[in-house]
Amino acid sequence: MASDALTDEQIAALVAMPKRVENPNAKPRSEGQHSRRDFRVVSTDGVQEFALFTRQSLLLPQGFSAGLRWLAKSGESVMLMRCNGSDHPHTNGIERDRFELVYHIHQATERYLAVGKKSEGYAQPTREYRTLNGALHHIVCQCSIAGLKTEPDEPDLF
Repeated sequence: MASDALTDEQIAALVAMPKRVENPNAKPRSEGQHSRRDFRVVSTDGVQEFALFTRQSLLLPQGFSAGLRWLAKSGESVMLMRCNGSDHPHTNGIERDRFELVYHIHQATERYLAVGKKSEGYAQPTREYRTLNGALHHIVCQCSIAGLKTEPDEPDLF
């Protein structure tokens, strides 16, 4: 199936299907001004493959990202969800709404794929996390991923 033909229902099914991390002890590696960890993820039925990653700026504490990418059998890949830090502004390409320096979650949508934009071009501000560890925990919970120990951020008291 071509990634530009994915429906919102198919995207939701990929996100919701039970998955398991195959390499939970993946070590961080340097990538320019970032530290990155890459995890191999497979659906529990063994049919679908995914890549889970974290990326942390070595210069900006709020410059981080945790994401889940679907690796299609065709060789294409689709970013299903990405939780970003608050170090940059974001503008949704179709709606043109913009937000500044807030934590935000990118989600793949049929609408963005159909017009040739990045699958995860749509994002919404969030208060679900404030750290890379919190963002990773959010992805693991929202995307039905087992086999990786994560912890949520402490609640924001203010």
